[in-house]
Amino acid sequence: MSATTLAKARPRAGEPRRVLVTGGAGFVGSHLVDALLARGDHVLVMDNFFTGSMRNVEHHLGNNPHGKFEIIRHDVVEPFLVEIDEVYHLACPASPIHYKFNPVKTIKTNVIGTLNALGLAKRCKAKFLLTSTSEVYGDPLEHPQRESYWGNVNPIGERACYDEGKRCAETLAFDYHREHGLDIRVARIFNTYGPRMAMDDGRVVSNFVAQALENQPLTIYGDGTQTRSFQYVSDLVAGLIALMDGDYIGPVNLGNPGEFTMLELAEKVREIVNPSAEIIFCENTSDDPSRRKPDITIAKEKLGWEPKVPLSDGLKLMVEDFRTRIEERKAREQGR
Repeated sequence: MSATTLAKARPRAGEPRRVLVTGGAGFVGSHLVDALLARGDHVLVMDNFFTGSMRNVEHHLGNNPHGKFEIIRHDVVEPFLVEIDEVYHLACPASPIHYKFNPVKTIKTNVIGTLNALGLAKRCKAKFLLTSTSEVYGDPLEHPQRESYWGNVNPIGERACYDEGKRCAETLAFDYHREHGLDIRVARIFNTYGPRMAMDDGRVVSNFVAQALENQPLTIYGDGTQTRSFQYVSDLVAGLIALMDGDYIGPVNLGNPGEFTMLELAEKVREIVNPSAEIIFCENTSDDPSRRKPDITIAKEKLGWEPKVPLSDGLKLMVEDFRTRIEERKAREQGR
């Protein structure tokens, strides 16, 4: 069966779609859900709430007059049957703290969960988008990273449950496309930040912002020279929707090519949040990539997409969200 045959069963362009977002109560997933609902789609969120939070999507529960928002507590590792037109498959811990805590569960989510999501898309003749990651490039020997680069990944390292899990998920998506004609999209996401990030998830931006707000030292792992590129979450969501709605299969890098060292990021957060914050250095974690920067030529050419939010502007929005949540937490603690 060809991809063209599968496409006939889907709504025409501009018509409301019934969309499944696995991991839709997570940081990125919940912002995607907001955007899909805002344009009129019927959105079904599936999440096991291991790293997702009801807080991220509860604002839709009381503002759902037409029943276009649904949520199911379910683990994608277990089979599931729903009727949908599109699948955005985001379910998987993305924080090193979370995926190292339960590495077997992480790789099962990447492999078995992706198989289940692909099988559902095949049965429903639905479009399928996989959120892969820049981690498929490992500690890259090419800089910046293009989609044609095959990566430099340690298959038995502490991060392999996520890195190799996502590489396998990409393989599965392309095999379903070649063997079954499934209409797929693959996005390789680079570091993303913004409101609703878990404050304790161990990723560098959330670490620095939370530490600065709570008058704690900003902790840099390693010597601070390793680099990352940071995109604001609204830019990523726009890229994911453009990829799903377009004709390009991918893989395609979605990231901000602005490159910062960890020390530069810490100084930027200190400048915005707490100029008196101390910066300290600790031993680095294993297999931490030394450099990371996307080449987004394909995203520009095929999707007409590029990030728009500067780091300083995005950080200010994120700080407002973190400050509110910290104040709410302290108020709860005082009320005990």
